[in-house]
Amino acid sequence: MRRLAFLMIALLGAPGVAKAQGDELAAVRLGIAVRPETVAVGDPIQLSVRVQAPAGATIEFPAGPDSGGALEATASRRIQPREVPGVVEQTAFYQLVAWDVGDLAPGFGDVVVRLGGAERRVPLGDVQVHVRSVLPTDTTLHVPKPPRPPLDVPVPWWQRWWPVILAVLLALLLAWWLWRRRKRRGDAAVEDAILFAEREFARVEALGLVDAGERGRHVALMVDVLRDYLARRLPEARASLTSSELVAALRASKLIPHGKLAAVLEEADLVKFARRPLSAERARELGRDARAIVRDVERAAAEQQQASDARRKEAA
Repeated sequence: MRRLAFLMIALLGAPGVAKAQGDELAAVRLGIAVRPETVAVGDPIQLSVRVQAPAGATIEFPAGPDSGGALEATASRRIQPREVPGVVEQTAFYQLVAWDVGDLAPGFGDVVVRLGGAERRVPLGDVQVHVRSVLPTDTTLHVPKPPRPPLDVPVPWWQRWWPVILAVLLALLLAWWLWRRRKRRGDAAVEDAILFAEREFARVEALGLVDAGERGRHVALMVDVLRDYLARRLPEARASLTSSELVAALRASKLIPHGKLAAVLEEADLVKFARRPLSAERARELGRDARAIVRDVERAAAEQQQASDARRKEAA
């Protein structure tokens, strides 16, 4: 019975509380300021809406004007609270720009103030911005002047021919670049492959990488010299091939010690890509194997050339 009586008192008292809160919301105060009061098309406008409500109330400002209208927001809404004893006061600032002339309305929604279960909507429909026209008051007496005849200014000869001159210069520059590129390739081709390989092998060994603890780098550099030599010596041994592709591309060549080449490339790949541990002696041995493959190819090529020369002599 006591719980039932309490529930009845609560139900009977709720409308009174809501009515009291609604009466408090009747005291909501609103202030609007537009700076500057008169603008031209494209000028920035600051619109501030200040709302003062009873203590404990919440204030919800509209987000801004509709996009695509005569007034458009150039920045997000900024809300600044102010501490006033006994009330809640907040000011919303809107940055706008006008795209038409006359008295324009931003098209804001309502400010919503809530206190407990009561709610009050304060419309902002009477907000207007005056946008003046930059045109003169009377344009009917302004007659435009007739167009002037074009000036007969002599054009220098180089301005008429500069596209042709530029095209000739570009063609000469391209021809020079192609000549230099072909000359560099020719110089590289003239150098004997075996001389290149021996020089590079000696350079890598002089680095002392094995003694410095960089065994994998020593093996990788020695195998790179071997691959560069094969690319210079045999057209099918392109440097872009992987190890397995290189072995397959050279399978038909009689100059290559296929078993030794495949073993060196396979172990070098394990060292480079799988971080396979390597002793100092094994690193030096792989380097010597790479150098030996180069010499075997040169020896086989020389023997093949001698046999070809002997057959030509017999045929003659």
